[in-house]
Amino acid sequence: MMRLIHGISYLFYIGWAIVTGSLTIVVRQFLPGRSYAHPMIVEVPLRCVTDLEVTLFASSITITPGTLVTAIAAGTSTQPPVLFVHALFEDSEESALEGLYDMESRLLAMTRGRAPTTAASTVTEVEQEEGRP
Repeated sequence: MMRLIHGISYLFYIGWAIVTGSLTIVVRQFLPGRSYAHPMIVEVPLRCVTDLEVTLFASSITITPGTLVTAIAAGTSTQPPVLFVHALFEDSEESALEGLYDMESRLLAMTRGRAPTTAASTVTEVEQEEGRP
């Protein structure tokens, strides 16, 4: 039941991100005296560890106007997967990461039934949290 509630909440969150991202692009196009964008690429170590979680997160980022996943580094048994994200309108790397980690927490609440309290570094840890053998 909680996954359903988190799933519906996540769909509304992504819908809102698409609307506000689109509005940001339009408004920035017509603002005089202000630079259009502050593009940067940020490295995002993930708490997502399963293929489904990484794919959903990368897709969520890419569907949101102003952000794009440019590369994915696969995780190992000791290192989490890493996304490289092009952010167009963020003022700093910290604000970009903050927004991306908020999106990841919401996604993980949907896929796992609750938001993670700590970073799981391996698929085995995620499966143990979910009670899988």
